[in-house]
Amino acid sequence: MAKYQIIILQTGSFDSNVSMIERRYSDFEKLHTSLFREFYDEMEDIVFPKKILTGNFLDEVILERKLAFQDYLRILYSMEFIRTSQVFIDFLTRPELEEAYSCLRGGQYTKALQGLLEAIALQEKLTKHRPILLAPTLCAILVCHKDLENFKSAFEFGEKALQRLEKHPGHCYYLPLLETMISLAYELGRDFLFFQKKMEERKTRNLPQKMLTLKELTVQEYVQ
Repeated sequence: MAKYQIIILQTGSFDSNVSMIERRYSDFEKLHTSLFREFYDEMEDIVFPKKILTGNFLDEVILERKLAFQDYLRILYSMEFIRTSQVFIDFLTRPELEEAYSCLRGGQYTKALQGLLEAIALQEKLTKHRPILLAPTLCAILVCHKDLENFKSAFEFGEKALQRLEKHPGHCYYLPLLETMISLAYELGRDFLFFQKKMEERKTRNLPQKMLTLKELTVQEYVQ
């Protein structure tokens, strides 16, 4: 079955970090069905490229379909409520994230890290409206770096994740991240009192009896 290549870049400025993904016709069908269900009134007049039953793999047919999907995605992206919807973001990011998290769960940290770094570059383009959506992926990257004993890189990505979570101290990742940052700071010989203070402040509120570690939390993401 033919795959269609989608190239995503940041408009309005030079984007040296172009993201490229591939999707099948069936993936587009699922996207359209989900969007139609969620945004019926807005999607009613949007034409979805028809399926061609014969000559499906002819070059001219594939080219025609590519152009049709290009127009289709351009229309969807022009509507803010669609491009910021979880359905649309999942269409562009979820398959790659599922694969990366599967590698992480299997202990393939180098392969997982590669996939997560590619995914975060795309997520950054798509989630400017809600930066907190980046936190789980940033934490997963931290976990990979930590298990590969790249403690400095782990710490750097932890700081990025904490920036997204600082206004959301009730987020399930917040305390496990602080706990990990204390451990990393100690490993690197850095000051960990800032993270310890934040953790103590949060612990004064009601907390679950058992708190998962950051890694335990991370491996639960994208379980199919």
